[in-house]
Amino acid sequence: MADTKQILGIFDHGTQAADGARAILDGGLGDVVAYSPVPDHAIDQVLHVRVSPVRLFVLMGGLLGCATGFLFPIYTVLDWPLITGGKPLISIPPFVVIAFELTILFGALGGMASFLWLSGLPRVTGEPAPDDRFTNDMNGISVTCLPEDTDAVRATLERHGANEVKG
Repeated sequence: MADTKQILGIFDHGTQAADGARAILDGGLGDVVAYSPVPDHAIDQVLHVRVSPVRLFVLMGGLLGCATGFLFPIYTVLDWPLITGGKPLISIPPFVVIAFELTILFGALGGMASFLWLSGLPRVTGEPAPDDRFTNDMNGISVTCLPEDTDAVRATLERHGANEVKG
C-alpha cells in the first residue's frame, strides 16, 4: 500500500470497538490497530491476538534455575567434601530448598527479561498514542486504508458507535 490514509475511531466501550474492527476486517477495508486502557478479550478475539510467549521464557528460566539449584551444591560438595554424621555427600533433600528458590528466582528473572525484550522496552524514542484518552477511559481503533475506502471506513466506524472519527 503505497498511498494510504489513517482513520482513527474513538469508542466508549471495548465491545463497540471490537464490532467496528470486525466490520472493517470482514469488509476488507484496511488494517486495524486497537488501543485500550485495559485488556479487552473481545478486541483480542477479533484481532486474533496470540498467546504471549513470556510464559515459555518463565518455564525455561524455572527449569534452568532448578537444574542450577541441584548442580551447584552437588559440585560444591564433591569439590570440598565434608562428611558429617556419616551422611552421604550427595543427599537430595537438602538441595531441594536451594533448587526451589533458584527455580523461583530464575523463572521471575526470565519472565521479566522476556517481557522487556518482547515488548521492545525501554523505548528511548517512539510515537505516543494517537489520542491521550486511550490511556484513561476510551477505546479506539486505527484503520490504515486506501484513499478510496475512507468514506466506507468512516461510515462503518460511525455505524458501530464511534463517538468521534478522526483523519
